[in-house]
Amino acid sequence: MFGLDAPELIVIAVVVVLLFGAKRLPDAARSMGRSMRIFRSEVRGMSEDEKAAKAKELNAPADPGPSTPSPMPGETGITGETPR
Repeated sequence: MFGLDAPELIVIAVVVVLLFGAKRLPDAARSMGRSMRIFRSEVRGMSEDEKAAKAKELNAPADPGPSTPSPMPGETGITGETPR
């Protein structure tokens, strides 16, 4: 497991207990678990959104091409001349 043997894991556990204290350790683990659960659900939601966007993109009709620009105010739109 990542090249860590039993002695290294024991040292890490002792350091964690010294940093957080025995009373706060369960609360710290609980909040870390909640954070990981929220992170996973957000990643899953983003993945689903991405899949939906790709499906929508695949189901979209072909590009109809450039649209015809609308005439400027005062132009007839047929020849681009201003009306008299």
